[in-house]
Amino acid sequence: MISNGPTVTLRKAGSQDADDVADIWRLGWQDGHLGFVPRELVEARTEDSFGIRAPERVADTTVATVDGAVAGFVMVVDDEVEQVYVSALHRGSGVAAVLMSEAERQVRANGHRRAWLSVVAGNARARAFYEKTGWYDEGPFDYAAAAEDGPITVPSHRYTKLL
Repeated sequence: MISNGPTVTLRKAGSQDADDVADIWRLGWQDGHLGFVPRELVEARTEDSFGIRAPERVADTTVATVDGAVAGFVMVVDDEVEQVYVSALHRGSGVAAVLMSEAERQVRANGHRRAWLSVVAGNARARAFYEKTGWYDEGPFDYAAAAEDGPITVPSHRYTKLL
């Protein structure tokens, strides 16, 4: 919960959340990636692709709810904060900070002292948020984004945080 913000409740995602996660993921991905990633990745990230991937990733997903509605989610795998998205309606409300704190907790619980994530260089909003919350930009690297026909190389920045 954030003071002066909405009451945010965290819980493990279930199959009933897959459609909401897919919608938030698709719209957020478009906001942060279009114009900044290779054409091949844009072509791979169809509307249907988010609807297929969200149910497959329920075990890695924690959702944040506000007034019972899914407001955002985070996916953590091992020491990587792999996906973090907040619905447009809840951006700037503190939901992202709650999700990031939870992601960091999960990485620690997975036995790691350092968390990492990837962000495309052109996603200025995300980069500013990560830096404001104590994440360090280690510089450019090539991220291998999963796609049906094999990984797609995406020029990104690697952010890390000691936990």
